Amino acid sequence: MRLVSFLVLALAGASPASAIEVLTGTLKSVAERGEIVLGYRESSVPFSFVEGKQPDGSPRPIGYAIDLCGEIADDVQAAIGRPVKIRYAPVTAETRIDAVASGKIDLECGSTTANAERRRQVAFSPVDYISATQLLVKRGSGIASYRDLGGKTVVVTAGTTNEKAVRDQLTRLKIAAQLVTAPDHAASYAMVKAGKADAFATDDVLLYGLIATDAQDGANYTVLPDKLSYEPYGIMFRKDDPELAGLVQQTFTRLAESRALRWTYERWFLKRLPNGERLDIPMSNDLRVSFQLMGLDAGE
Repeated sequence: MRLVSFLVLALAGASPASAIEVLTGTLKSVAERGEIVLGYRESSVPFSFVEGKQPDGSPRPIGYAIDLCGEIADDVQAAIGRPVKIRYAPVTAETRIDAVASGKIDLECGSTTANAERRRQVAFSPVDYISATQLLVKRGSGIASYRDLGGKTVVVTAGTTNEKAVRDQLTRLKIAAQLVTAPDHAASYAMVKAGKADAFATDDVLLYGLIATDAQDGANYTVLPDKLSYEPYGIMFRKDDPELAGLVQQTFTRLAESRALRWTYERWFLKRLPNGERLDIPMSNDLRVSFQLMGLDAGE
């Protein structure tokens, strides 16, 4: 029997107080608070970014990861047996892991690489995207690869895995370049536009997203083909919480079996974004296989 169904049956007929006692970890905390807190990024297009305002005037997060977190939140409510409020809280690349581990947020809905180092602190959903570290430069800059970075300034977003990937590559090639950081992807991109950095290194899809959503200037920038790292993304949540881990796994399986996972991907990577632009990024073979293993035949 599936986890959510089991929990719903276990909670059926129980008083609110005794129902909460059946739950553990994050689910119990969410039930007691009456809300689930979703961490979002402000400029991680198309995974998690801000578009307009919510009815209460607060920023309105949207994106691929936001949609996936919404599905998890629906299953959390089903498991608890009553509606809970969804509250959004902004996080940055530097603050996101601590926000999850400390309980400030329940799910991190962004563009976070699930690697072994981070798994020592937090847990991850099944892979929802696979990216790689690449370089964004201004067209006509004379930079065609990492080998052209000698004497240049490269910006990375603080708290990302891209910094190590770039630093290791520069060391391996014995290239003397200055590596600087910015607080978020929008700020990193702005440094290149302002001439304060010659290149911006981060995950390829995020670079394409920044270009696509910059209607005024995006065409003046390009992403170089060299790839420095393998970056499998996932929704982040607290570790050592088997009840929530099982629920998250079930949510992804449900979405895969119904093909909603593929449709959600297509909505954000193939169809038009709110500004009318398209990323036009087909699903990679690796991601297609990952989805297939969860029950989705994405090959049709």
